[in-house]
Parts: sequence; C-alpha cells; structure tokens
Amino acid sequence: MSTLSYILLFTIVGSLGALIGGIVLLSKEKFALKISHLLASFAAGVLLGTAFFDLLPEALHEGEEQGIDVFLWTLAGIIIFFLTERFIHWFHHHEEYHDKKETKSSLPLIIISDTMHNFLDGVVIAATFMVSIPLGITTAIAVFAHEIPQEIGDFGLMIHKGLKRGRIILVNILSATVAILGALLTYALGENIEKYIPILIALTAGFFIYIAASDLIPEIHHEKRKNYIIYETFLLLLGVVLIWFVVSSLPE
Repeated sequence: MSTLSYILLFTIVGSLGALIGGIVLLSKEKFALKISHLLASFAAGVLLGTAFFDLLPEALHEGEEQGIDVFLWTLAGIIIFFLTERFIHWFHHHEEYHDKKETKSSLPLIIISDTMHNFLDGVVIAATFMVSIPLGITTAIAVFAHEIPQEIGDFGLMIHKGLKRGRIILVNILSATVAILGALLTYALGENIEKYIPILIALTAGFFIYIAASDLIPEIHHEKRKNYIIYETFLLLLGVVLIWFVVSSLPE
C-alpha cells in the first residue's frame, strides 16, 4: 500500500473518533457523560505515550541533522495551545455578561476551532506518515483516542447552545472532512514541507502533552468516587502501555 493510501485511510480512521464521540452523546447523553471520564483517562495515556515514546524520539532523530531545537518547538506547541485556549475561554467568559438569547454567537467559534483542530490533525497524520509508517499509525491512534472525549464535549456545547441534532451531525461531518484536506495538502507539498517535518512533529508532541496535562488530567481529578478513580488510573496507564507496545512492536 502506498504512503498516500496509508495517509487517507488513517486520516479517515482518526476523523471517525469525532463522529463516534458525537453520535454516542446524541444517542445516549447520560451514558456518554458516565463514560466521558473513562474515555478521557484512556485518551490522556495515549497522548502522553505517543508524545514521549514516539513523537519526541522521532523529532530528535529527524531534527538532529538539521540542527533543529526539538524541545524549543515542543514548548512552542504547548504555549500555542495555551494561548489558543485562553482566547476561547476569554470569549466564553465575555459572553456570560450578555443575555442568554445571545449565547448562540459562540457557536461559530466552537465550529471554527473544531475545524482548525481537525485540519491540524490531518496535517500531523500526513507529516508523520511521510517520515515512517509506524509513526503515522501511532499518531493516528492518538488522534482517534482524544477525538472521542473532545467531541463529546463539543457536541454537548452545541446542544447547550440550541443547535439542532441533525445540524450538529452535519457540521461535525463537514468539519471532520477538513482533516482529509489537511492531509492531502501536506502530502501535495511533499519535499517543500519535508525540512519542516521535525518541527511539525515537535509541535504535535507539545499539543499532545498540553491536551493531556492541562485538559484531560484535571478533568479526571474532578471525579471523586473511589471505584472511578481506580478505573481511570488503570485506563490512563493502559493508554501509555498500549502506545509503548505499538511503538515497540511495529517495524521501523
């Protein structure tokens, strides 16, 4: 199978995480809320495992010859995501001072931020497959794992803002297809983007670390029930071990 075929297949697989998360919420909202903490725990482990076992070592290897400071770009990825979230939080906080009838004005921001996120997912999946097939596969797994709990949250916000369920599904499908556009654009650029691939991988590692440490793990800590604490801890560790196993098992 060609590199382009791998890119298209796994970009679609990664995007399916978005649809699964949303459909679960729309079909059984109470069930989705119950399992969202468990999904977030597993996703946090997958993201951390992917960042430290796969992306950072690959970025270091690829960037060594070019003299790229991988850790600088990883930190840049963390800061970029932080600044993006601060903007989004400021927007929502600012909106709280307006009448409830005006809350739909944040819907475009939610949709745009989700679309940009999906586009970046496509870029990252394509860029990592252009380095190696195993790296691309583990990156796609990480994208799939964190898309499910993230989209449950996004769908919940859209429902809260009054968007109809049929439109939510349509918006999500269109948003997810942008990942394919990002993947195809990255592949089409080919050699022109090749020298920037270590930077893209390092930025992605920063994104994954930030999402896991800043968004998912604090959410996990909010759960106080003892049995859930055990399950969540187990699933986080399972996510880390799964990526370690995948990275160790796949051929270079």
